[in-house]
Amino acid sequence: MFRTNKAHPWHGVPIGENAPAEVTVFIEIVPRDTVKYEVDKETGYLKIDRPQQYSNVVPANYGFIPQTYCNDGVADLARGKTEIRITGGDGDPLDILVLSEHHIPRGDIILKARPIGGFCLIDDNEADDKIIAVLKGDKVFEQYKEISELPKGILERFEHYFLTYKSLPDAPNICEIAYSYGREASYEVIQAAISDYSNLLDKLK
Repeated sequence: MFRTNKAHPWHGVPIGENAPAEVTVFIEIVPRDTVKYEVDKETGYLKIDRPQQYSNVVPANYGFIPQTYCNDGVADLARGKTEIRITGGDGDPLDILVLSEHHIPRGDIILKARPIGGFCLIDDNEADDKIIAVLKGDKVFEQYKEISELPKGILERFEHYFLTYKSLPDAPNICEIAYSYGREASYEVIQAAISDYSNLLDKLK
């Protein structure tokens, strides 16, 4: 119960005993951020990845699920549902967006969330799934159990963000959404990412 050093948010924070139905999330950026932060894999501290491009603002609290990894298992799930060429997973922990009515002032926090679906994003031919979740106990968003129940405008905002968040002038768009999926399928993606993480640890032994 007492640590003299900071736990690495990817490796040292438990995913939660009720995963995949309820997961721990490490939040990196919030909708008011004009800079995209991400965890530095070596130190575990937040670092600046890049300024947000143009008018793109992340549409919900954005982070990752600790002790997950997007590799062959996540990629195989995507390959089974799309004809888009996929070379593998993106080599990062599994991304997640968490909806809440509450203003969360900054990233670098952990919270509990309940997945309700997700998007299979293909980023430069790599599987880069985005899980959609609601903050546990949120009185506005906890009513939504499936991504299909969300207002159409929220889903369109998510889709637009992921299709444009890496776009640059005079450069081809490298991101495409292969398909979206519901709660049960999101559990499969999370379980695959947990297995990919376990395999990663085995290789490092």
